[in-house]
Amino acid sequence: MAKKKKIVVKIGSSLLANSEKLTLRYAFLNGLLSDLAQLQKEGHDIILTSSGSVALGLNMVGKRPEDAGILDKQAAAACGQPLLMNAYRQVASEHDMEVAQMLVTVEDMEERRRFLNIKNTMLRLFENDIMPIINENDSVATRDLRVGDNDRLSAKVAQMVQADLLVILTSVEGLYDRDPSDPDAVFISEIEDVTEHLESTTGISALGSGGMLTKMQAANMAQNAGVETIIAEGIIERPVSSVLKNERRYTRCLVTGEKASPLKVWLSNRLQVAGTLVISNEVAASVIAGDCGITRSDVISIQGDFTKGDVLHVYTEDGDEVARGLTNFSSEETMLVARHLDMPVEDLIGYKTKSDIIAAENILVLEENHLQHDAPEDDQKIVVQL
Repeated sequence: MAKKKKIVVKIGSSLLANSEKLTLRYAFLNGLLSDLAQLQKEGHDIILTSSGSVALGLNMVGKRPEDAGILDKQAAAACGQPLLMNAYRQVASEHDMEVAQMLVTVEDMEERRRFLNIKNTMLRLFENDIMPIINENDSVATRDLRVGDNDRLSAKVAQMVQADLLVILTSVEGLYDRDPSDPDAVFISEIEDVTEHLESTTGISALGSGGMLTKMQAANMAQNAGVETIIAEGIIERPVSSVLKNERRYTRCLVTGEKASPLKVWLSNRLQVAGTLVISNEVAASVIAGDCGITRSDVISIQGDFTKGDVLHVYTEDGDEVARGLTNFSSEETMLVARHLDMPVEDLIGYKTKSDIIAAENILVLEENHLQHDAPEDDQKIVVQL
């Protein structure tokens, strides 16, 4: 801890809110911010990714967590977010700490320009010793208000700022090889590849939108970006620094391989699929070897409605996802150039450009430990089948 670190801390609704009364746990909040304020004074940059707005707003819309639909949750988020930030500001001021609110959606994190704007804002906040508090903008997110948003959001934030550590605080000590209520459950203190432990991560809390599965998904995203992840119990004195100083047990998810470039990190863990390409197994082998990009003659089928600059997921004929990359064409343009191989590209689309659908330098080949997206179902829109 002598070295200055960038630390992303994620806390869930089950830690912040009383599950029966749906009110804020001020004792927990005070202990957490006291700990983070001390770490900040020691020179570390801290980002807090916080759930809680929906849980705290449910009373105002007259709903219980088990009865709330998507519109109820959006309304509750709009009601609960001011309550949550007011509490953060009040408690932080008691510890001579400045905080700032940042509400984002998954689209903000996966559209390249907005991604960079968010990153630059956070870096400027660091320069002024202000701790960003980041939350999913649940009042406007429809498609993206889903299980585990803030777990995975915290991992994307850690990727974005090239953090040294992601600390996910939860209601249990860490990962077990089965349900921790089982007397034979074994605690797992260290993980090299989280994909080997996904089957043991079922169940969610009463208030939280995700369980241990989404925490493992977040850890996988982080470790592929060169960020170590710690999963630990949150209801404890000095919840973060006690872990950093090895004063209690927790689960550590180790970094795998070397840190990738910022572009490759941004490409690697997509929560949304703009579109997909299917290529032959033979072409896929060349792409994996780094020998080539993907040309229009390589495309077997296309799915999705995408634009130039979107990230496409690349599958083999067998349905295995092998790569992700930035497309040089929209879905309509890809359809034209792939269907008419005998015509020059510029004659088909009206301007001169590179003929590769995805250039080699804009492709990320997925490693074995990347969590992959399942191939699209057959009933999804097929733009072109060749």
